[in-house]
Amino acid sequence: MTVPKSSQSDHLDFASSALSFDEIQNVGHCLSFSASQMPKSIAVACPVDRFSAKARDLALRCVSIFSQSSPHHAKTSYQTISFRELEEKSNRIANSIVSAGITQGTRLALMIPPGIEFVTWVFGMFKAGIVVVLIDPGMGRKNMVQCLADAEPEGIVGIPIAHLMRTLFRKKFPRCRWNVSVGFFPGCQSAKRLAAFDSSSVPQTNINRESPAAVIFTTGSTGPPKGVLYRHRTFIEQAKQVRNYFDIKPGTVDVSGFPLFALFNAAMGATTVFPKMDATRPAEVHPPEIIGAIEKFQANQSFGSPALWNTMTRYCLKHSIRLPSIKRVLSAGAPVQADLLDRIKKIIAVDGEAFTPYGATESLPVACIGATEVLNETGSQSKVGAGTCVGRSFPDIRWRVIKIDDAQLKQISECVELQQGDIGELIVQGPVVTDQYVTRLEANADHKIQDGNGFWHRMGDVGYLDERGRFWFCGRKSHRLTTKQGEMFTIPCEAIFNNHPKIYRTALVGVGEANAQIPVIVAEPFPEHWTDEESSQIALKLELLEIGSQNPLTQRIEHVLLHPKLPVDIRHNSKIFREKLRPWAATELGIR
Repeated sequence: MTVPKSSQSDHLDFASSALSFDEIQNVGHCLSFSASQMPKSIAVACPVDRFSAKARDLALRCVSIFSQSSPHHAKTSYQTISFRELEEKSNRIANSIVSAGITQGTRLALMIPPGIEFVTWVFGMFKAGIVVVLIDPGMGRKNMVQCLADAEPEGIVGIPIAHLMRTLFRKKFPRCRWNVSVGFFPGCQSAKRLAAFDSSSVPQTNINRESPAAVIFTTGSTGPPKGVLYRHRTFIEQAKQVRNYFDIKPGTVDVSGFPLFALFNAAMGATTVFPKMDATRPAEVHPPEIIGAIEKFQANQSFGSPALWNTMTRYCLKHSIRLPSIKRVLSAGAPVQADLLDRIKKIIAVDGEAFTPYGATESLPVACIGATEVLNETGSQSKVGAGTCVGRSFPDIRWRVIKIDDAQLKQISECVELQQGDIGELIVQGPVVTDQYVTRLEANADHKIQDGNGFWHRMGDVGYLDERGRFWFCGRKSHRLTTKQGEMFTIPCEAIFNNHPKIYRTALVGVGEANAQIPVIVAEPFPEHWTDEESSQIALKLELLEIGSQNPLTQRIEHVLLHPKLPVDIRHNSKIFREKLRPWAATELGIR
């Protein structure tokens, strides 16, 4: 299927754009990090609210910060870097790439941990017109190797272990011929040498809004990860939407539990603090490190997955810790339960707010809702099976709920739009919606619907719109059950069982043949409530069955299984891999 190009012109309208292309480009010029050490006690502030081609002249006090982990220091030390240095170093990288004859549009994979080198190289590569292939390092070796092979990069910029993988699986990367190592690796160019290129002037490239910028992979929570093409306009529009919706101003200090958000922070004039944590395991974060970073730099914003904030809030409440400087928390990656939002509100500033942006790798952001609205209204409805309200759409997003269909839909005329309140499949359209996959190409026909010169993206999510224009998420389309009595949707049913005080989360899975599936609830207790004692497990299962019997949505569920730790995605540690639970549940119950 050929997806039509955006109807927007390639020419950039700097006068009317809230965040112009030049601004994003030059924010990129200010977003790279260098390894120069700065005083640990340096003040962090960024009063500049508009970037220009003179980005290298920005004040030295405009800084970004990251944690420098060291096994030789008990305490986390921090490096800071000025925007002027960020600008110059990323320019040097870009000019070194151009000088080496690497042409615009070349795909290079970037495999560097979060921090100075990562952000430097992202923006240096952007400026050179390189298409940056970003791979989640925690997705596991098998998936990582396959994603890289699918993306067909012409080189890798990475740490030595990335190049070791490249050499061990060299047959999968026949096009990799321009390789750069951060640290020594035989046969690679030195990242340090390239970053010291003798020209720090702005590189001359021919990049416009439609130019490819990156390939970013989906989590693979409902199938093999797919490579999504991000154009420069995608990043521009995302930064615009996020900045305007949350009113993020220069001077914001964000402790980021999701490293990629740092790229948007600089575009909005915000300072990023990378806390000492394993970004691939946010649920296992060590709360004192996050708390220490927030307190040290008086951060007023923090972005993290629900899994991260579950760990953080439980720790803070247990130890009577409050974070009064935090005015805004952003949490995304999976539905966020009302009780978690309540805990977040209890540990941040009295006038602070928590937000749960909704979207996907292919289209982000789509909608948002604040904790206050959830706690005062929608949360109580979610607990009795209404689904999770993700809020109203962002200003430039258009959406519809259509009749669920597992077949391809080539034209919008094939879609049947549903009435308000009816559960169906969500489709979206807007400037942040990406137009194609560049790996697993068959997915384009599955997820894109042509509409004249434009297109709609099928989110793969089911739910309904209410009378106030809010979308209520009821689960993934591929996760719904087809039983003899009809369809069952995961999120509404799971919420019923999540009301049990000992249960952290649950997963509804269907075992058996399609249209005759047997519903099974797999429940994960909070760690302190897990037990191997059979009698205690039986008692907990009976309590859950009793809860289920009291709601029409879950009365049909006759099987409950307990699991110590449900399998979840690496990126957010929050999306449950129900596909992995289905065969396990079938084996446990002796059902084929």
